[in-house]
Amino acid sequence: MRSRSRGSFSFLRWGSLLLFLLAVVVTALQLVRFSRLWINFPSNLSIAGVPIGQLNRQAAAERLLTVYSQPVELYYNDAVIHLDPTAVGFALDNDSMLAAAEQERTRLSFWEAYWNYLWDRPTDPVDIPLRATYSEDRLRAYLQVEIATRYDQPPTPAIPVVGTTNFHAGISGSELDIDRAIPLIETSLFSLTQRSLVLPIKKTAPSHPTFQNLEVLLRQTIDLSGFDGTIGLYVDDLKTGQNISFILDKGSLVTTPPDVAFTASSTIKIPIMISVFRRIGANPDAETTKNLEDMIAKSINTASDWLMENKIDRTKGPLVVTEDMQTMGLANTFLGGYFYAGAPLLEEFHTPANQRTDITTEPDPYSQTTPSEIGQLLQDLYQCANLNGGSLIAAFPGEITQTECQSMINYLIQDRIALLIQAGVPDGTNVAHKHGWVTDIYGVIHDMSDVAIVFTPGGDFVFTFYMYHPVQIVFEPANQLVKDLSQAIYNYYNIPTP
Repeated sequence: MRSRSRGSFSFLRWGSLLLFLLAVVVTALQLVRFSRLWINFPSNLSIAGVPIGQLNRQAAAERLLTVYSQPVELYYNDAVIHLDPTAVGFALDNDSMLAAAEQERTRLSFWEAYWNYLWDRPTDPVDIPLRATYSEDRLRAYLQVEIATRYDQPPTPAIPVVGTTNFHAGISGSELDIDRAIPLIETSLFSLTQRSLVLPIKKTAPSHPTFQNLEVLLRQTIDLSGFDGTIGLYVDDLKTGQNISFILDKGSLVTTPPDVAFTASSTIKIPIMISVFRRIGANPDAETTKNLEDMIAKSINTASDWLMENKIDRTKGPLVVTEDMQTMGLANTFLGGYFYAGAPLLEEFHTPANQRTDITTEPDPYSQTTPSEIGQLLQDLYQCANLNGGSLIAAFPGEITQTECQSMINYLIQDRIALLIQAGVPDGTNVAHKHGWVTDIYGVIHDMSDVAIVFTPGGDFVFTFYMYHPVQIVFEPANQLVKDLSQAIYNYYNIPTP
C-alpha cells in the first residue's frame, strides 16, 4: 500500500512539474511574441483614419504618405481633373503625428500592456488627428492657371440681328468660382474618404452691346429705309451719360461742325413750358394748367401764345423763351415769334447751326433747334426731376424746382399719339415726348420731329429725331422709320436674359 502511494505522489509531482515547465515555456513564447509586437504600433491605433497597427514607424509613415498622396478628383462640368496634392504644397507633419502615436504606444508600461495582452483584454480604438499643411496661394494659382484658363467659357455677347431692330440675347458663359472652390478642395486634401468634388461654377452674363453697336444698328436702319433727305438723331443714356449724335444728309454722314439746324415746330413748346414754369411756381391756377395741357398734350398753338402772353411777357414772350435757352447754353434753339397766323417775326436769329452753307434744311426762321440741343434740354429736365440737379436748377436757382420738373415730365407723358417714338415701344411704356411736323400751303410735309424721354425697365434714355426733305416726307414710311429706330433703342436697353 505504501509503495503504491509513493508512485501516485511521484506521478503527480512530475505532472505538475511538467505543467509548470510548459506554462513557463508558453509564457516565455508569449513574452517573446509580445516583445516583437511591442516595438510596433498597437492594433487599435490609427493616424488620420489610416490604420497603423502592427507597423513600425517607417512603415506607418509610408502608409500615410501613400494614402494622402492620392490625387483629388475635380469635376468641371464633364471634365475630370486630377489634382496632385504636392502641386499645391500639401505635406504631412509625420514627425508630430508619429510622435503622438509613439506616446500612445507607451502610455501603458510594458508589463501592463503584456498583462492585457495575455488576458486578451479589448482596447478602445485611438485615432491621432491629421496634421498637415498646404499653400493656399499655390492652390489659387493652380485653379487660375491650370483650370480656369483652360475650362472657363466666356459668354457670347449680345449682338444686333442684321436687318431687324432686335438683338440676339447672347449666351451665358461659365467661370470657376475660385473663392468657393478653395475651402472645398482644402477639405478634400485633408480627408481620407472625400477625395473628389464638383467644382463650383458660376454663370457669367453676356456682355451688353456697346453704344457703338447701337449707333451702327441705327444707321443701318436708316440706310434700309431708303430715306434720301436730311436726318438728325440724338440718343442719351440717362444713367451713364453716353450719347449718340449724328447727321445724315442724303445718306452721307456729316462729320464737320457745327450742328445742323432743323425747324423746331411743336418741339419748341418744351422750352416754352420750361420758361412758363420758371415764372409760375409749382401750383399753377386752373386756367394755366388747362393751357399747359392743351399746349403739350393737344399741341394747340393758341394755348402756347396764351401762356407766353400771360405768364412770360405779353409782347416779347418768344424772345424771353429764347433768352432762357441761351442762359442754358443752347445757342441754336430759339423762338422768333408767336404762333398765330400773321404773327410778325420779332427778331431774326443767326446761329452757328443755321449759318452753314454746305447743308440746309430750310429751317423756319420762327423756331429752330438741333437734335443734340433739345436732347440736352430733356436730359436736364430728367436730372432735375430725378436727382434735383442738372443745368435747369443751376441756370435758374430758386426758380425751377424738382417738383416742377416732375410736373413738366407728367405733362409730356400726356402727349399720347401711338405714332413715331411711342409706336416703337411696348404698350404701357411711359414716353414723355413732344412731336411735330410742318405742312406747306399744299399740305405737303417737309419737316417731321419727335423728341422724348423714354422710361424702360432696362434703363431710361433720351431720343430726339428730326428729318427734312426738300420735296416731300411721306408720312407712313417716315413714321415707320421713327418707330423702327425707337424700337431698336428700346430693344438695346431691354435685351432678353439668356
